[in-house]
This record gives sequence, structure tokens and C-alpha cells, in this order.
Amino acid sequence: MVADVSDKTAAARTLLSAAAVRERAHEMLAAALAGEVAEWRVDLGALDAAADLTAQVVREAYPDLNVPFHARWRHFAVDGRDLWAEREKPWVDPADQARAAFDLAITSVLLDAGAGPAWRYRDAATGAVLGRSEGLGVASLRMFEAGDMSGDPDDPLRADGLAKVDAAMLAKAFQVTGDNPLVGLDGRAALLRRLGEAVGRPGALFDVMAARAKAGKLPAPVILEVLLEALGPIWPGRLSLGGVPLGDCWRHPAIKRDDPTDGFAPIHKLSQWLSYSLIEPLEAAGVAVVDIDGLTGLAEYRNGGLFVDTGVLALGEPEDAARAHPVDGPLVVGWRSLTVALLDRIAPMVRERLGVALEDFPLARVLEGGTWAAGRRIARSLRADGGPPIAVISDGTVF
Repeated sequence: MVADVSDKTAAARTLLSAAAVRERAHEMLAAALAGEVAEWRVDLGALDAAADLTAQVVREAYPDLNVPFHARWRHFAVDGRDLWAEREKPWVDPADQARAAFDLAITSVLLDAGAGPAWRYRDAATGAVLGRSEGLGVASLRMFEAGDMSGDPDDPLRADGLAKVDAAMLAKAFQVTGDNPLVGLDGRAALLRRLGEAVGRPGALFDVMAARAKAGKLPAPVILEVLLEALGPIWPGRLSLGGVPLGDCWRHPAIKRDDPTDGFAPIHKLSQWLSYSLIEPLEAAGVAVVDIDGLTGLAEYRNGGLFVDTGVLALGEPEDAARAHPVDGPLVVGWRSLTVALLDRIAPMVRERLGVALEDFPLARVLEGGTWAAGRRIARSLRADGGPPIAVISDGTVF
């Protein structure tokens, strides 16, 4: 029995990497192309139209093709103002600055569950009225700056006081009222408290990652590995194997192995977005991040919606479009995994249309420029609410 548990534990750890996400996503795509994923049909010929739209969106938004990485920091910019840079204190130690940036990025990303179409945040400093991820980003930044997450009244820019965060605190910070509802306040607050229980201060993960650098260089997949190990315990109701929590990893019958990981499809979307978001503070502190394309594309509804709305992906049963689907069901797991593989397929096509090289335009730029923006644009053109083409029943920690 001990050996069996040990084998399962070792097998589980193989699922906690970007390489595992990529390998099994491409396995899902191969199965779908062979007609072995009942929920989905794939038309690779339609990728040309998706790549055309994506390249067009990039050129319109970034005529100089100077596209930033797809990261949480983009949501801290409003009307050309970098709100985090405006409020940064004059740090003496770059490592202290990085720890504060980690505190902000990690807590903000974890607060980024879907806001719903009605909620808005009114930022007093800029006068901006923002919804969805942009509003959640600025609201979480203002909450962080106010010291609501700090355990030290004299040092507000830290998140070592997460044990005190509750739904009432979030409701006040996010301007929630009966006329301005935000779903999942209790769940969001509980997630931050579990984060504090698991890691103490999130900013301490900077030191863990910096220690993993060799000759001043840190591979981006190592960022993800550190996050998956540290944050694994905070997710409620997720699968585990051999006592190891698997996070954003689900079952799908198209993934076949003759070991304990049979049927598991790892995705790790939120943790990978967070990994992309930690690159900039690491580099600002003097840690060079390499192998950025070792991370994968993000399996969320803008990227996934782009492929559905351009006809690359089609439902095996068209009537499935009329009903909501559980996040752990084969339709959604397949959609998300296929999205990862298709992002690998579309990225070189977009680069070719833009005339840029891989080393100058990694996947993090394709996503930002990019597939995410193109997915949002086509959704708005096809549906009045701009929502995704597939309705997902989620706890707010996936999409």
C-alpha cells in the first residue's frame, strides 16, 4: 500500500508542469482530429481566418508591434496611466519592491473570478468606470494600496494580513451594493484566507523563485512549478492523486495512460496567467526570465471562444450550445484542452502574418495582442452581451 501511494504521488507531480499541459493538450487535439472526442469537431482549415483576425487586431492596437506580455499589469493601466507605477514608493531594495509586486499580482489574480455583466467599479482617482477584469484589477489595486491586506499598519503595500479578509471587506472595497452586485464574495474572501494559510505572505514566493535561478536566469516553467506546489492546497473541491492536490486538472476519457495519471487533463490556466504576470517583477529585480514559451497558452473563454466563433471548433451536438455545462464535464475540459493546443497552432501563423520572429514575439505577446483581444471582439460582434459561445457552470476559479 505504501508503495502504491508513493507511485501515485510521483505520478501526480508529473501533472504539475506546463510541459504536461502542452503534451496532453496536443494529445486531445489528435484524438479530436481522429473523431475520438465526441463533444467537439475540429476544422484546422478555419485557422487561417482566426489568424487573419488576430493579426488584424494586433496591428490595429499596436501599429509598432510593441505588444506587452499578457499579464495582470495590463489591468492596472487606465487611460494611459500606470496606476501601480504612480503609487510605488521609492524602494531602496529591488527585492522588497518585487515582494510587494508579487503580493499585489497574486492576490489580484485570485480575485479575478468572473464579475458578471452588471458590476462596475468607479475609480475616484481617474474617474474611470470599469467592469469585468479591468474593474476587478483596479479595485484590487486600490484595496491593496489601502492596506486592507497588510498585517502592518505602517506598511500598507504587503499582503501578510490575509486572515482578516472577509466578504464584508471585499464588498466595501469593490463597491458592491444591491444595484451593483458582484457574485462570489464569500468564495473570493475564503480563497484569499486559504492563500494566507498556505504561504503566509505571497511575496515570499519571490525569494523561492529567485533562489531557483541559475547564473541569474530563471526558466518561466519553473515559476509555474513553484506556484503549483505552493498554491495547490488553496483550491476547493479539486482532484488529488496520491495526496497531491492537482489544481486546475480534470478528467477526460480521450487522455489515455497505463499509469495512475490515466484520464487526467492538466490545464493550470489561472496559475499560468499568474506566471506570466510575475515575469515583469522578477526581471525588475534583476532575475532574467528565459524560456517564456515553455509556458502554454491560456485555456479561458476569450481564447477558446475565438476558435468556436471562427469555426475552428464546432460542437458535436449543436444543441449543446443552448445549455450550460459543468467545468469538470468532458465538453468543457475538452474545449479548454483543445484551446491550449490550437494556440500553439495559431501562434506561428500570426507571427507569419505580422512578419515577426518567435524570439521577438513569444506566445505571451500573441495572447495579449492577440488571440484574447480577437476573441473578445468577435464575441461582441456575435452576441449582444459579448459573452462566451459556451455557457460554463463554474466556481469562479477557472474562468
